[in-house]
Amino acid sequence: MISKNTICLWYDRDALDAANFYADTFPDSAVGEIFHAPGDYPDGQKGDILTVRFTVAGIPCIGLNGGPHFKQSEAFSFQIATEDQAETDRLWNAVVNNGGQESDCGWCKDRWGLSWQITPRVLLEAISDPDPTVAKRAFDAMMAMQKIDVATIEAARRG
Repeated sequence: MISKNTICLWYDRDALDAANFYADTFPDSAVGEIFHAPGDYPDGQKGDILTVRFTVAGIPCIGLNGGPHFKQSEAFSFQIATEDQAETDRLWNAVVNNGGQESDCGWCKDRWGLSWQITPRVLLEAISDPDPTVAKRAFDAMMAMQKIDVATIEAARRG
């Protein structure tokens, strides 16, 4: 079944590789239908993989092998809420160690340039604490990090 709203992600020609990586890495993710081009197109030939349907953490997506014309940017990212440091480490390391790169405040990029926010729930709770002093301490701690360290966020929250 085709979802009413689907996120379309542009890849040069690696949509299937990306979809397989996401399905292997993130819970509630899977690869679906693969559509081969029925004819030649500007950046491919008849029979090439044109699109791949997949889900990432339950979100329906389609990967389009559209060629090198458009690149991913931080203007779009997936935010994955993690339960603890072990899950944060596993997902962060999977993205970064598979040709990705670290960024700041819990953000990283995969090897296809797609941005991910690997965000422990404790961070989300801390920066939205009703006490503005607590929220600021947690926020300031986050601003100094790349991968989020749960123990440091918890310590900042406690003061």
